[in-house]
Amino acid sequence: MRTPSPPRAAIERRFRDLHAETYADLVRFVERRSFGNDAEDVVSAVFMTAWRRIDDMPEDARPWLFGIARKQMQNAARGAARQRDLDVAIAAHADSTVADTAQASSARIDFVRAWHRLEPRDRETLALVAFDGLNADQAATVLGCRRSTFTMRLTRARRRLRDALDETSDHGAVPHTQPDLEAITWNA
Repeated sequence: MRTPSPPRAAIERRFRDLHAETYADLVRFVERRSFGNDAEDVVSAVFMTAWRRIDDMPEDARPWLFGIARKQMQNAARGAARQRDLDVAIAAHADSTVADTAQASSARIDFVRAWHRLEPRDRETLALVAFDGLNADQAATVLGCRRSTFTMRLTRARRRLRDALDETSDHGAVPHTQPDLEAITWNA
């Protein structure tokens, strides 16, 4: 037989008290272990996780929260590393697929600039099909969404890349033609 859960007001009071007691310690914990100004973002994510998992919270919740913070920082570090790896792969791919002429160099520079102007979500969407060779079903599985959702994201990401290329190439000194984004092997 399952014991009844405490009233919602008691749960909310416990959570508010826990937040007041541990927030400053958690921020210091994260600041000592991370480089950058994201400590408060990490701590916010910790408390969001704690709220979602309030039923799993042990009586002595402080070490549990520190463990969640540690996992949040590890996830953030892995995400940043994946983004750096993706950016390096994009640059390497661009270097290996375009002939070395003044016009091609200008196009490559414009592409890299346009790529960096995209939101990380758009870069990931495009990279899954263009560089990782996944089809729409596979990419949707990776992102945890339906195929139709992924296809819509891909269409929008292509459009935003095309717009970023248009904006970037308008400022270039060497006129050139835009790459045909539909001709790139998108597999979707």
